[in-house]
Amino acid sequence: MKIGNLLLILFLIPILLSCEQVWDEVAVSSPDLKLQLIFHLVEGKPTYELILNGKPVLLESGMGFELAGLPALDSDFILLDKKISSFNKSWDQPWGEVKTIQNNYRELILYLQEKSGSQRKMNIVFRLYNDGLGFRYEFPEQEFLDQFQIAAEKTRFVLPYNDSAWWIPAYKPQRYEYLYRKTSVSSIDTAHTPLTIETRNGTFLCFHEAALYDFPSYTIYSPDSNVLAIDLVPWKNGVKAYVETPFVTPWRTIQIGELPGDLVTNYLILNLNDTCRIDDVSWIKPAKYVGIWWGMHIEKYTWGSGPKHGATTRNTMKYIDFAAENGFDGVLIEGWNQGWDGDWIANGGIFSFTKPYRDFDLLKIAAYAKEKGVNLIGHHETSAHIENYEAQMEDAYKLYEELGVSYIKTGYVGGKLFNGEWHHGQYGVRHYQKTVELAAKHHVMLDIHEPIKDCGLRRTWPNLMTREGARGMEWDAWGPDGGNPPDYVPTIVFTRLLAGPMDFTPGIFDIEIPSKPDNRVNTTLAKQLAYYVVIYSPLQMAADLPENYVNKPAFQFIKDVPCDWEETRVLNGVIGDYVTIARKDRNSDDWYLGSITNESPRKFEFILDFLERGTSYTAQIYADGGEADWNTNPLAIDIYERIVTFKDTLFVSLAPGGGQAVRFASINTQEHKEK
Repeated sequence: MKIGNLLLILFLIPILLSCEQVWDEVAVSSPDLKLQLIFHLVEGKPTYELILNGKPVLLESGMGFELAGLPALDSDFILLDKKISSFNKSWDQPWGEVKTIQNNYRELILYLQEKSGSQRKMNIVFRLYNDGLGFRYEFPEQEFLDQFQIAAEKTRFVLPYNDSAWWIPAYKPQRYEYLYRKTSVSSIDTAHTPLTIETRNGTFLCFHEAALYDFPSYTIYSPDSNVLAIDLVPWKNGVKAYVETPFVTPWRTIQIGELPGDLVTNYLILNLNDTCRIDDVSWIKPAKYVGIWWGMHIEKYTWGSGPKHGATTRNTMKYIDFAAENGFDGVLIEGWNQGWDGDWIANGGIFSFTKPYRDFDLLKIAAYAKEKGVNLIGHHETSAHIENYEAQMEDAYKLYEELGVSYIKTGYVGGKLFNGEWHHGQYGVRHYQKTVELAAKHHVMLDIHEPIKDCGLRRTWPNLMTREGARGMEWDAWGPDGGNPPDYVPTIVFTRLLAGPMDFTPGIFDIEIPSKPDNRVNTTLAKQLAYYVVIYSPLQMAADLPENYVNKPAFQFIKDVPCDWEETRVLNGVIGDYVTIARKDRNSDDWYLGSITNESPRKFEFILDFLERGTSYTAQIYADGGEADWNTNPLAIDIYERIVTFKDTLFVSLAPGGGQAVRFASINTQEHKEK
């Protein structure tokens, strides 16, 4: 070979290798070009990184899976092909915190195949939004990857710094019902998502998932100072997931905001879910309700039979009367069915979901509710005994459909499911999905307590209305730590509530709970009202005993405030400190505002530029009284009105542990109603 040819070959080798490396690096930008996703194959290993305005959000982070009894799917890949496309279309929610959502993203699909061995295939799909990223894995149908078991997911999120995070622990007996901790990333043990991070450069991140079907939910831990790693919730035998191809995993999501409030109005998770699978959604309606519930928590009533049984025919009819007289849509009835006597947590298999106690006339009550124009909200506490529940579900849902009961609150109290599986593993995910689809078949809307976390399935199944999935108001009645502290809700707005609606059950007026001297509600009265705007749920409860609302002027706000919104705006917010949210009613021109604080008093000024131009409003203001204090004077409240327009300024003064609620009633709307 001539020296010249040899030199030419030696010269071309680096260029050829460089060309191959370019093929192994693919980049895509968000529609506004500010966010960039870069995918790499580093010696056959898939990695990705995320950059915002030229600054790293995530450094190069690993991807893939370990399989049980098979070689891992995390290396030895080549990139067969890639596809980049764009999508931009708006859609309307049948109900929600906002009516119209813009779904605007750029998508990158990477088709990977192993270079050697069985040459198995795995695709990775990235969707890049202006305010975040979603990605998932696809396992195409193929000869050498048919049925398999996942032993671990190797997805990583490598942060530039060891920043601050808000999180709750996973694998604990109270499921999601823990107070949030604020620590460095490196101090995270194993946490549930959503997990929220404030970065050193001032942006805010939320790590979660979307479209969770037939797969375990993921928890997250920190194996290194600036690294987050996924841990799939296992079956009791240690297997993480059973998979049969073709299969797609849930989306792994990173939501990004310049301010904490940007995370609240980020609809990436909803956008990543499939479109609605229910043809006619006209029967799915948000509602406000009262119920036989708080009385059990403060020990006025019992769930089980006996002299203090709450769910009697007579008591239920009184609640129905109260609901009808005050414009509430429904009445929740807990403790109506046989099985509550004795240790129902340990003996969940004895619950019947069709047989009422003898002092509860189900047929009579259903007819009476219908006559009064009130919906019954049925209750199914399973005590986490899924086998017993699934054996009766079809009959129970059919019974409710025949009686016209269109809402069900379900419950799964227990550290684990009765068979030893986690609520949050693949077994639990399958069960919760089964209930949603069966409920849709029988035109039933669901409120799930002790749930699997919300991952946006309400877009696909809008009868999945709301969930608990955090410490609700009941903890104030009996929590051994004194209940939810004043900074709790200003924290969950930017953590738990980023996943979706929560049935928090606000509206307690008997703040100091005389029957429970060791517990109390840790808010002012005005803050209880503000919760109806700050905490989003399409099913909102006025949770206190009906007699505690009688002759209370503040009750008017609960009667007025809707639970279905046209628009949502976050006016301010600091995680754990305070938040102010304004929402527009979907069915009128009225706006509502809720502002809350932690233990510290606050003063804010808001220009009312969200109000419609050319319209005057009566601002009906429910504010903390001058000497109000969550601990020493919780009931002090000032209620007054003023006429405002979009040019005016609202002054908000919040007491320690306090809040303020405002209804901006359109004068045009009021005049129309009077005519």
